[in-house]
Amino acid sequence: MTVWTVGHLLAVCIGISLGLLGGGGSVLALPILVYVMGIAPKPAIVMTLVIVGSVSLLGVIPHWRRGNINFKKAYIFGSATMLGAFLGAKIATLPVVTDTFQMTLFAVLMLLMAFFMIRRNSQTKNTAKKDEYKPDFSPHLVSKYSWLWLTTEGLGVGILTGLVGVGGGFAIVPALVLLGNTPMKEAIGTSLLIIFLNAVAGLLGYLGHVSFNISLTVSFTIAAGLGTLVGAYLAQFVSAQQLQKSFGYFLLGVAGFVLFQNHSGVHKSQRPENPPSKGNQSSLIRPKS
Repeated sequence: MTVWTVGHLLAVCIGISLGLLGGGGSVLALPILVYVMGIAPKPAIVMTLVIVGSVSLLGVIPHWRRGNINFKKAYIFGSATMLGAFLGAKIATLPVVTDTFQMTLFAVLMLLMAFFMIRRNSQTKNTAKKDEYKPDFSPHLVSKYSWLWLTTEGLGVGILTGLVGVGGGFAIVPALVLLGNTPMKEAIGTSLLIIFLNAVAGLLGYLGHVSFNISLTVSFTIAAGLGTLVGAYLAQFVSAQQLQKSFGYFLLGVAGFVLFQNHSGVHKSQRPENPPSKGNQSSLIRPKS
């Protein structure tokens, strides 16, 4: 019961991160499910897609009401990320893609996210406008080929979403700002919509290959959904850039923990699919016979 309570309190933090920063949900959800709740990596990745996708869609609502969704850029970037997420999920179901590989790749991605968040925060600390910043390379080049940059990065982000369940918020937001010349608040709202599209495509890619605990997924989604509403409300008063550096250092610590646990082989001793109890044997996705 204590583990269940702690896990769901952490799920609320997943939602707050999504609401405040437009990302960070999946980088918190996966280690919570694996190392706190004891779920094996592949089912945990699928559960992460369901949780983060559902919560992101919920988080879109207040941003949409405030006019912070750019549907044109969501279509351009989202189309590429959905294709990538579907392909990434199909790759993840191959026998050669082990749990160890997925968790190691996940930790490496966390390190990269943390580095870019801390670096970007330092570069923009003295910017006059708190909620906007401009790229430090040729604006003409970015503007001329923005659609190509967005679709190319979108494909790569989508593949990573399917492989390790990372929604890509911390890649999507800077891509929209730097390559799409999108204001920060609008980029955060648009990012939530794209993350939802990624999650749907990734989930379709896993269809028929992985089973998971639906009751835990639903309860985590509800907890994270409450957190998203809180985060979206606080986003009106708190600059996302003020939080990025602190969150970046936090990600460094979590990435180090995941690498250590993965090297120690902690998740190898867990059951492969962590099925629900006999009285609650329900799953949304069942493996092929």
